[in-house]
Amino acid sequence: MIRLARVGARKQPHYRIVVIEKDRARNGRSVEVVGTYNPRTNPATVNLKHDRIDYWTGNGAQLSDRVSKLLAATPAVAVEAVPAA
Repeated sequence: MIRLARVGARKQPHYRIVVIEKDRARNGRSVEVVGTYNPRTNPATVNLKHDRIDYWTGNGAQLSDRVSKLLAATPAVAVEAVPAA
């Protein structure tokens, strides 16, 4: 499952977007960190590794509700091939 894991101080939440087994605790040992989410900035900062998220969803990982909303709000940036100069 791909879901949020809370890090940060009390009343200052910051989240990691992690790949983790579904039955583990919220902040349990994760398989891989695939992004971060900081709701305290204006606007909220979201950094995602779209290629790794695509890999894990292709292998059967499910997105949590919140992560799917963050993924929809942050589309992947198309990388253009730069010709050699």
